[in-house]
Amino acid sequence: MIQILALALYGVRTTIGGGNTVQLATMAAAATAPGRVTIVAPTDAAIAAFLRPRRVPDLPGIGPATAKTLARYGISTIGELASTPATVLTRILGSAAGRQLHARARGNDPRPVTRTALVRSTSTSHTFARDELDGGEHRRALLGLADELGLLLRTKGEVCRSLTLTVRCTDGSSTTRSRALAEASHHSPVLAAAARDLYAGLGLQRARVTQIAVRAEQLAAADGAHHQLQLGDTDDKAHRLEVVTDAARSRCGTHVIKPAALAEHHQETGADP
Repeated sequence: MIQILALALYGVRTTIGGGNTVQLATMAAAATAPGRVTIVAPTDAAIAAFLRPRRVPDLPGIGPATAKTLARYGISTIGELASTPATVLTRILGSAAGRQLHARARGNDPRPVTRTALVRSTSTSHTFARDELDGGEHRRALLGLADELGLLLRTKGEVCRSLTLTVRCTDGSSTTRSRALAEASHHSPVLAAAARDLYAGLGLQRARVTQIAVRAEQLAAADGAHHQLQLGDTDDKAHRLEVVTDAARSRCGTHVIKPAALAEHHQETGADP
């Protein structure tokens, strides 16, 4: 019924996945073609049949760097990951990551399903004019997205508690990483630093990137957020400067002030400015 209504009212073809955990439902949806439905039955046999043949990168929480590390140990499928003792995985990936991925490979996901309010988020994205190999251009796009996202949140009087980065490549694959912020924020430098850390964690090497998206999640009203005061006035100056730049952008347009790294490069012609 949801698919019929979405198609009839909005012309949108939807993909639906179902399972007895958030992880299984998410993976089922990702493995399903638009307009179709995939339901993983809540039995050990059905869950194992769905998970075990899939590639390790299909498991939420595994990026290219982690997948490459596991591949060096001969672990390329979720079934092989599930069959590897947890003690071995903790030595390879670390205590927390090893235990978490071992549980997820077996279909165990303790995250509850929220039945009340929908999870609210705000996102921005940048599509490159061509397949972009330059990591510097990737980071420049991240800076622009964080700056845009911060301005949007401040304009709406909201803060976010976590950030999600999605990188799409030429071959149609995409990689997503999320990180909880130390404290809820809407300040562009904080969002930019978190986005850079997420990007660095992907371990991309000469990847042909077509699009980068940054999403602010777990939104809340800014007037109810707490901010940890810092020794010195550097942090306070940055916040005051942000208020001034926001006012200028509101009056003259968002293009009037931007980080120096985002300024257009002009060749010197020798003419007077």
